[in-house]
Amino acid sequence: MLLSGFGTILQLLYLAMLVLAVVAFVFAATAREDAYRAADKKKKSFWLVILGVAVAVNLLIPMLFLQLAGVVASIVFMVDVRPALKEVSGGGGGGGRRGGSSSDGPYGPYNGGR
Repeated sequence: MLLSGFGTILQLLYLAMLVLAVVAFVFAATAREDAYRAADKKKKSFWLVILGVAVAVNLLIPMLFLQLAGVVASIVFMVDVRPALKEVSGGGGGGGRRGGSSSDGPYGPYNGGR
């Protein structure tokens, strides 16, 4: 009974690693190529290859050591590269604001007293 519970936990862990790798790959694929250069990060193709290998390893080769290497790559992308890409692309740092204009204040658009 203890082994079956441990097996369930491992399956959930493997699923979480796969989901993280897929999400990181999708974010890497949807970012613009010039944002990688502007953020002074590795090329888009580098991250697509690394994260694509991480997804393939999670799907095809269930070896924990290789999967952990993919998790490390996915975490580095999500914690370091993605925020830098968002900042360069104009989508970061606004305290939760999304898509605001330059005349927006902290509580919404500033209309100049009109």
